[in-house]
Amino acid sequence: MTAQPTAAHAIETVFRLESPRIVAGVARIVRDIGIAEELAQDALVAALERWPREGVPDNPGAWLTATARHRAVDLVRRRETYARKLAEIGRDLETTAPPEEPADPDDIDDDLLRLVFTTCHPVLSPGARTALTLRLVGGLTTTEIARAHLVPEPTIAQRIVRAKRTLATKNIAFEVPYGPDREARLGSVLDVIYLIFNEGYAATAGDDWLRPGLCEDALRLARVLSGLMPGEPEVHGLTALLEFQASRTAARTGPDGEPVLLKDQNRRRWNRMLIARGVRALGRAEATAAGAPGPYALQATIAACHAHAYTYEETDWRAIATLYGLLAARAPSPVVELNRAVAVSMADGPAAGLELVDTLAATPALRDYHLLPSVRGDLLDRLGRTAEAREEFVRAAGLARNGKERDLLLRRAREHG
Repeated sequence: MTAQPTAAHAIETVFRLESPRIVAGVARIVRDIGIAEELAQDALVAALERWPREGVPDNPGAWLTATARHRAVDLVRRRETYARKLAEIGRDLETTAPPEEPADPDDIDDDLLRLVFTTCHPVLSPGARTALTLRLVGGLTTTEIARAHLVPEPTIAQRIVRAKRTLATKNIAFEVPYGPDREARLGSVLDVIYLIFNEGYAATAGDDWLRPGLCEDALRLARVLSGLMPGEPEVHGLTALLEFQASRTAARTGPDGEPVLLKDQNRRRWNRMLIARGVRALGRAEATAAGAPGPYALQATIAACHAHAYTYEETDWRAIATLYGLLAARAPSPVVELNRAVAVSMADGPAAGLELVDTLAATPALRDYHLLPSVRGDLLDRLGRTAEAREEFVRAAGLARNGKERDLLLRRAREHG
C-alpha cells in the first residue's frame, strides 16, 4: 500500500475517534463551539496536506489536537481584546492551558462533559440540543442522527446549523453550570449520552456493527455524572443501563464482526464485573428515587432481567413486558411499543406480539425503520408463515443502513427459501 492511502485511512480513522475531544479542548480556549469545530477541521486539512508527505506521526490524535489548539491560540492572539484579557488573568496562552474554572467542589473537570452541558443549553430547543451534541460529542453524521430520531435528514442538518448560530449570537459561554442550571440541562445531557452509547452499541450505518469507542465515552461520562450528582436517581439509572448493555459487548459479534442475536449469544462471555456495577448503580437509583422510577431506571431494570438470566430460556419475559408497559406510559415512543410487542410475544406467544406489531405498521415514524419488518419477520417465522417472513426480512434488509446488519437480514431471508 502506498503512503497516500495509508495516511488517508489513518486521518479518517483518527479524526472520527478524536474529533469530539479536539472540539471540546479547543472550545475551552476560544469559547465558541462553532469556531472550535472549524479549527478542528483546519487541523484535519493540515493532516491531509502533511501526513501523506511526511508520514503518519507516532501519536496522530495528539498531533491533531496540538495543531487545532495552536491555531486557537493564534486566533485568540489576533482578537483585539487579547492584550487586555492577558493582563487581567495573568497567564500566557502559549502554554495552551485552558481557562481556569471556579474552584468549586462540584466542578466538572472534563472537557467532553463541558461540551455536553454547553450544547444542551436551554437557549436551544430540545431537538437542537440533542442533534448538536450528537454531532459534536458523538461524532455522528447527520444521517446517523436522523435515523436515531426517525426524522428526515434535512431537518437534522437545519437543527445543527441553527443551534451553532444561536450559541454564537447569544454569546453562550463554554462553562460548567451549577445548581438549578445544571439540573435544568440534565435531562438533555442524559438523553444524548444514551444516544451516543446506542450508536456505538449498534451503529446506524457503515461496515462495522459496533463502535466501541462511542460506548466507552458514553459509559465514562455517565459514571462521572454519577459521582458528581449522587442524589439524582436517573443519572444512576442511565449508568446502570449502560453498564448492563456494555456487559454483553464481547458476545454480540461473531468472528467476522457479524451481529449475534440475543438468543444465540454465549452468556458466559457476558462481563460479570460490569453486570455487578450495573446492579450497584440500579440500587443507587432505587435508593435515591422519591417516587415512581424514571425512564432510565425502568430500562435498567429491563436490562437487569436479561443480565440475571443465565440462559435465554430463563428470561422473565412477563416481567419485561410489564416493565415495557410502564415505560410506554412514562415515556411514550413507537420504538418502546415495538420492544413491548417483542416481550409480549415471548410471554404470550407470537400471535399476540404480531397483533401489537401490526398496529404500529401505520406509524409514520416507523415507516422506514428496518427493525419493524425485522421483528415482524421473526414473529411470522415463529408462526410457521415462512414465505411472509422471508418477504419481511428482505424488506428490512433494504431499509438497513449498516452493512453487517443487512447481511444478517439477507441471510435470514435466504434461510426461508
